[in-house]
Amino acid sequence: MPNPDGRHRSQHQQPPSRSRARPSSSTAARPPARARVSLRQLLRVASVASGIQFGWALQLSLLTPYVQQLGIPHQWASIIWLCGPVSGLFVQPLVGHMSDRCTSRFGRRRPFILVGSVAIVVAVLVIAFAADIGWLLGDTDAYRPAAITVFIVGFWILDVANNVTQGPCRALLGDLTSKDPRRTRVANAYYSLFMAIGNILGYATGSYSGCIMAAHEVPLNSSEAAHAEAGAGESGSAEEAFMWELFGTFKYFTTPVWIILSVTALAWIGWFPFTLFDTDWMGREIYGGDPNQGLVYDTGVRMGALGLLLNSVVLALTSLFMESLCRKRGAGFVWGISNIMMTICFLAMLVVTYVANNMGYIGKALPPTGIVIAALIIFTILGFPLAITYSVPYALISTHIESLGLGQGLSMGVLNLAIVVPQIIVSLGSGPWDQLFGGGNSPAFAVAAVSALISGLIAVLAIPRSGAQKARSHV
Repeated sequence: MPNPDGRHRSQHQQPPSRSRARPSSSTAARPPARARVSLRQLLRVASVASGIQFGWALQLSLLTPYVQQLGIPHQWASIIWLCGPVSGLFVQPLVGHMSDRCTSRFGRRRPFILVGSVAIVVAVLVIAFAADIGWLLGDTDAYRPAAITVFIVGFWILDVANNVTQGPCRALLGDLTSKDPRRTRVANAYYSLFMAIGNILGYATGSYSGCIMAAHEVPLNSSEAAHAEAGAGESGSAEEAFMWELFGTFKYFTTPVWIILSVTALAWIGWFPFTLFDTDWMGREIYGGDPNQGLVYDTGVRMGALGLLLNSVVLALTSLFMESLCRKRGAGFVWGISNIMMTICFLAMLVVTYVANNMGYIGKALPPTGIVIAALIIFTILGFPLAITYSVPYALISTHIESLGLGQGLSMGVLNLAIVVPQIIVSLGSGPWDQLFGGGNSPAFAVAAVSALISGLIAVLAIPRSGAQKARSHV
């Protein structure tokens, strides 16, 4: 049967160990080793994340309030989010696999980045004018099926485009730095920095199109492509080969890889309720409003967006010091502490909610300044663990997967599975779960706190020793 990199292995032969060199039969077809990529070039390559993040920021801040204003009940708002993880479940691994084997003269990753970027622009325009298109198709104030349909279509396009672009971007950074774990962490810290910039600048950042020209890729030649597809002939199609490679690689994963995937999955069970309901929580629990019933809810949503802006500023600042933190304390320890910090913040949101509900202002007046400041502080502090989540798992998986001989594109797709599967679970369960306990957002935040705590403890106890030693050995 074919192994993950396309060669054949007897049924009883063991998978390659992490220290074993790749067979010499394939080295003749490989291009000469690349010169070390400068930090300035890594910074330019990572800048594409700012445009990608605008697409995600559009969803994270406005989706839940917007769909409720279109007429979708709160308990079903999370179902709309399914299109993100479902598209990511299939699109990002497939695109990563295809980019690993792309023989375009422009390189393996850049064609996908360009196509995805154009699709993001189209999707944003569709979403922005969904209500207007709905009016043209006959919607009324009380009934907006056309606007909902247009919005969902645009949202699907946006999610697919984000996944088409994001996977190859991460893989490209892995291509450029995979032989140097320290530079891998630096590259992903840069990526996290530009994600923060994308959050802050939003739509204006999406107009910059020069970042994909910063990466001087070495195109995959025909002999490499034939070698990569060596295992596909038996299955009869590239799609079957892709599915085999995606799920067949699992049995070759080492224990550290499984730990990274587990911590990632648990961390995103913690993050996703926050990304689903952050601005809705501010408008509903803190300001005491309801969608389409006065301006109180909208005021709270705008204040929540301000909190996310402050969150992005901290995210950017943390990204600048990411490499120093990981080098001194170990990537796993930093990751674990950040996840425990998530737990504290989510518990603090529950406390603020309880205090707000017992102060007597809801339905009568705007919230006291102290309550609003407390909520904004929580949003701001969460920028630190978010920066870690955006960078450390990708750096760790890129380094560990490289020794297994897998392509960076497929590797990013595998990590993405640990993100989208928890998102699907949360999307399906959080709305009915919240409705079961009164229709608020607190039950989802309670689950998020527990999951974040477990992921933090696993990271602190299982990753720091090997991760820290490896990091110091490359300094």
